[in-house]
Amino acid sequence: MAAGVLLDLDGISRSDRLALARLDDSKKRSAAERERLYPAVLRAAAATAVSVRSVEEIDRGGVHKANLAALTDCLQALARPDVTLLVDGFSLPACELAHEAVVKGDSRSAAIAAASVVAKVTRDRFMQHADHLFPGWGFSSHAGYSSSAHRDAIASIGISPLHRRSFASVAYSQLDLDSAA
Repeated sequence: MAAGVLLDLDGISRSDRLALARLDDSKKRSAAERERLYPAVLRAAAATAVSVRSVEEIDRGGVHKANLAALTDCLQALARPDVTLLVDGFSLPACELAHEAVVKGDSRSAAIAAASVVAKVTRDRFMQHADHLFPGWGFSSHAGYSSSAHRDAIASIGISPLHRRSFASVAYSQLDLDSAA
């Protein structure tokens, strides 16, 4: 999952400006802090875009290639003739739009940090929903990350349709993936 945000800093309230001052790398913020920032980001946004890649696409081409494609989709959705688009860390070779890769961008750019919050909150909300669709894997508690509880669930009940078959995991190595979900 990737997101992009075009901020309209001239059109936001003082209280939203203060809220946005807390923007930083979304991994440095708790889920509750990201949820509090999310509405301020949306109010400050002139436009937002979210792009999701399927498990099948990730398995076919790998996580990195899928991430680049999702980021390219976001840039294409946000393209404006008078705006330089920023990307966190990666240049996008398949993207014909002018853009700038910013190393550690979510710590250096409010727009990239805002996009990071949108992507993370959207993903967390999806994982909460996935927990109801696929009970037993504990998606609401580990959000799909390779925690010990997640690996134990995979070893115990196998993989769900949300699991990447190409993921190299100790728990996966014990499964017959040809006959798994």
